[in-house]
Amino acid sequence: MENRTAAASYHTRHILVHEANAIAETAVYLLQGEPVVFPTDTVYGVGVDAFNAAAILKLFDGKQRPLDKGIPILLADLSDIEKVAATIPAAAQTAIEAFWPGPLTIIVPKHPSLPDCISPNEGIALRIPDNDAARALIRAAGGALATSSANLSGQPPACDGLTALTALQGSVAAVLDDGPTPGNTPSTIITFLTPQPTIVREGPITKTQLSQLGVFPL
Repeated sequence: MENRTAAASYHTRHILVHEANAIAETAVYLLQGEPVVFPTDTVYGVGVDAFNAAAILKLFDGKQRPLDKGIPILLADLSDIEKVAATIPAAAQTAIEAFWPGPLTIIVPKHPSLPDCISPNEGIALRIPDNDAARALIRAAGGALATSSANLSGQPPACDGLTALTALQGSVAAVLDDGPTPGNTPSTIITFLTPQPTIVREGPITKTQLSQLGVFPL
């Protein structure tokens, strides 16, 4: 796994979603390999280009996140999943069709083109958020952002732009602010790396809902 970079320091820019060119200007930072904060349908996230190892290490440093805790990827469109996942098990496909875009994260085998530092094992966590600004930003930045919650590791996640700005001021290039998020609970996480799908973290989508679809045995 790659070594850490020296922690970067930024004059963090505060960009409101409704401002002209807000998405395009925020995307420029991502395309330059810099971390930015943006809204999602659950909590605010801080993301970088998922294929840029140096940028991913900046994200670890900015959040003070241990390197053995992988970084999930947020996608803009389902067509981009083949770039980041080696395979999609049938049960995962069922969950995707029912709950994407939305607060469900799946862990599946990662594509070999992803940087080693994005996760410490063969899996990668993936989600498409149900937030127009987030998806527009991800699309403008290439379609896949390595994204964690917008807070220092171990602290509560931010549910509005100003809280995220306070938490990560100086550690990110910009904060794209769309006000309070519609939800305040991080997504449900399921791993499909085990013989049977397993819930890693409970969230807005329940095991009962997933069982009714056949993702889990009833």
